[in-house]
Amino acid sequence: MGGLTVEGISHDWGARRALDDVSFSVEPGRFCALLGPNGAGKSTLFGMLTRLFTPRAGRIVMAGFDMARAPRAALARMGAVFQASTLDPDLTVRHNLLYFAALHGLSGREAEMRTIAALERLGMAERAGEKVAKLNGGHRRRMEIARALLHRPQVLLLDEPTVGLDAAARTAITAHVHDLSADGLTVLWATHLVDEVRKTDRLVILHRGSVLADGEAGEIGGADLTARFLALTGERA
Repeated sequence: MGGLTVEGISHDWGARRALDDVSFSVEPGRFCALLGPNGAGKSTLFGMLTRLFTPRAGRIVMAGFDMARAPRAALARMGAVFQASTLDPDLTVRHNLLYFAALHGLSGREAEMRTIAALERLGMAERAGEKVAKLNGGHRRRMEIARALLHRPQVLLLDEPTVGLDAAARTAITAHVHDLSADGLTVLWATHLVDEVRKTDRLVILHRGSVLADGEAGEIGGADLTARFLALTGERA
């Protein structure tokens, strides 16, 4: 029951249609790339998925729970990493994670154990005592992913998680999250970068608020996903 279903989501910002009858589903344990150029509606959709605001039409089911009918249960099974960092730069990596664990009702030995496990999973254990202010962008992003895993979610949402990172950091973060999916975590990864999508990934192409393609990346893109993406969206290389 750890999958994600989006059915008929529509939303307007004033006179502008941000999302237009968006529907797709992600099977439990799959890595799904939500690929679209800037302004496609990816962040608006993430706002709906994380309940920052509610859709005017449509339905979201997170790990088997309807977001509208059982929001607490749905949100409890979801982890999220947003574009903008929400870390406290004056605290250490460990204390940032322990603070977040406390927000989820975790404390004492359980919080410590989960913090250590999450940092080890993302290759960050040796940084636990460092202040966040001293970390580079790639390590900060890994830490945010570790934090999102503390409460053991079934679905992980990442909105443009590699923005501002260099090529090596982008590659490392993408590989880490693919590994998490291989371990059974359902992942929705929003990006405008085609090179972050693997041929075996589930792929949803979003443009101007509408789904243009939905399926396995290798089948949608054929020999050249970049060319296919540019053709569908009318973007220039």
